[in-house]
Amino acid sequence: MEKVYKLLKTVGGWNIAIGVLLIVFGITLGILNIVSGANLIRNRKNILF
Repeated sequence: MEKVYKLLKTVGGWNIAIGVLLIVFGITLGILNIVSGANLIRNRKNILF
């Protein structure tokens, strides 16, 4: 029974670590999208359709 609890603790720790990494990755991509959108808006007179 103790082996199962140790496994659950390890898996839970990995899940928390992966969750934190995904949150950081998502925030980083969101910031990059905002910056690139701001660059497009700033340079919209140079865009030809």
